[in-house]
Amino acid sequence: MTDDGCPYESRARDWETLDSGTLRIAMVGLGWWTRAQAIPAVERSNFCETTVVVSSSAETAAAVEKQTDSVETALTYEAFVDGEAIESYDAVYICTPNARHLPYASAAADHGKAILCEKPIEATTERADQLIRATEDVPLMVAYRMQTDPQVRRMRELIATGAIGDPVGVHGHMGQQLLDVVSTDPDQWRLAPELAGYGATVMDLGIYPLNTARFVLDADPVSVTAQMHSVDQAFCDVPDQHATFTVKFDDGTYAACTASQHAHRSGHLRIVGTSGELVLESTFLGQSSQQLTVYRPDGRSLDINDGRGDVFGDEMTEEFDYFADRVLGENPIYPNGEHARTDMQTLSAIYTAAKDGVEVSIM
Repeated sequence: MTDDGCPYESRARDWETLDSGTLRIAMVGLGWWTRAQAIPAVERSNFCETTVVVSSSAETAAAVEKQTDSVETALTYEAFVDGEAIESYDAVYICTPNARHLPYASAAADHGKAILCEKPIEATTERADQLIRATEDVPLMVAYRMQTDPQVRRMRELIATGAIGDPVGVHGHMGQQLLDVVSTDPDQWRLAPELAGYGATVMDLGIYPLNTARFVLDADPVSVTAQMHSVDQAFCDVPDQHATFTVKFDDGTYAACTASQHAHRSGHLRIVGTSGELVLESTFLGQSSQQLTVYRPDGRSLDINDGRGDVFGDEMTEEFDYFADRVLGENPIYPNGEHARTDMQTLSAIYTAAKDGVEVSIM
């Protein structure tokens, strides 16, 4: 306990309602993230099982089926849309390029299946609206994995209980070396506007500090400013190899965020209050351990332990089990499509602000 009576240990799975149950999942899109992160996360989960895999390539789907003991069926996208093997899964996880979320979410909804869709929800606000309308009769969750992270949830609690006074400012950053990926994958979809959407960096990386700040503050953006530019030839079709943006939230808090696809791999989130500070680092990265620290007015600091080790994939396992808990327990889902739509409006405004050099209001 802290001296003001505030417990500083994170509370694991404050959302869990299930004692047992299994949600059978079809993995739609078998890129690196699905194969290396999502499928192993489901294998570690308590309430999920991968039973179907779906790819543009029948050979890729068959190979993943062979490598994954729980998988019963391998499908092409066309077979999935046509409704093959719908009796073999209860829900879908969609991890395709952004602009291909809509058709597979629509197909899943037509089949009556719950949906966990990677973020951002689509490539543009207009397509996001179409997806939300198409899935209104089935459970839809958008995969903001930080929102089920125990330390992020503890940040939200600490802010709500006044542990750092009134929030004043947010500093957030995420960076990585996409050029290292491009060297082995010259057709990297994040660099194709028709697949990625408004850009390559704020859409892919900047959304992490943006959405996590929204969650921990329990606030929404009202206006943004931004600057961005691209240098390397690989980024010639997108405006934002490097980007910075500011956000004004409806609670009066301001955020300053940076993101880069050609930078040292790092991430942090800092919430400054009138009587303290919360710092989470290294975060957003998944592959590295993170630490939440509370800085107090008297100069002391407290590290908040969430009880986990340095095991990659914990955030994804929490996310999948939370999704299963919501679907199997018929509990309300958050973050839902409307929550994700606000991010899409904000992302659009950030790119407009950078292009026009003006402050843009969020409608």
